[in-house]
Amino acid sequence: MLEKIDLSKTIPEEEYRKRIPGLRARLYSIQRLCWDARVPVVLVFEGWGASGRGAMVNFLTQNLEPRVFRLHMILSPRTYEQSMPWLWRFWIKIPSYGEMAIFDQSWYRRVLIERVEKRVRKIEWQQAFEDINDFERALSEDGYQVLKFFLHISRQEQKQRLKKQARDPISKLMRDPEDKLQLKQHDLYLNAVEEMLMRTETEWAPWTIVEAGDPRYARVKVFESIIYRLEEVLHARAPDSAPLLLDAAQDAESAPNPKRPQRVHARKH
Repeated sequence: MLEKIDLSKTIPEEEYRKRIPGLRARLYSIQRLCWDARVPVVLVFEGWGASGRGAMVNFLTQNLEPRVFRLHMILSPRTYEQSMPWLWRFWIKIPSYGEMAIFDQSWYRRVLIERVEKRVRKIEWQQAFEDINDFERALSEDGYQVLKFFLHISRQEQKQRLKKQARDPISKLMRDPEDKLQLKQHDLYLNAVEEMLMRTETEWAPWTIVEAGDPRYARVKVFESIIYRLEEVLHARAPDSAPLLLDAAQDAESAPNPKRPQRVHARKH
């Protein structure tokens, strides 16, 4: 699957600078309409180490309404969480109707790093595929919009970025040690990613693979994917919002510098 992805896709900087302010303003308006229509949204971001996942999430949240979204950075489960059913710590982070939850890594750690690094037994990560599909289906049946993104870069690109981070004192301090493990065991992780994408690609929670070699291209693709999906949902579930969506699109075209609400710090879990 991933070997067929064209990682050479780019967008010229001038075009990017023209398009991204409008996309950010448009998504801000759509987020407010989702609140009015009580449409809950779950955004999941996974990807290779050094693929720009954290930077993507940071950029995305800069122009969202901070009162109606929560950002969750998922780490290894804490001691007390290990005594609970494994999905419990994610169920309690699901947003209320009309709100948005953004996951920087998610329940997919179970079938990726926890699988490859043998932190769970084989029978546990195998069962996790069914658990995940049931979990996401339950959300979908309750009206939640689950959008999943996997940021993809080549192994060579990952290696170069990690080397660059290692040379920078600040980046070196902030680097996730799991990224280095991933590079060392790239083939094992590649197999795990391929199986994850294949077994959890569903009608109710499809994956969007983001070609992340060019950060500008990746940002535009993520924004456009979210906007397209949520506009479809609003047209279907809140027909009265159609004129407002049109207004938002027109306003976005003339928004050189959209409003930027106060940043919200991520909650690490």
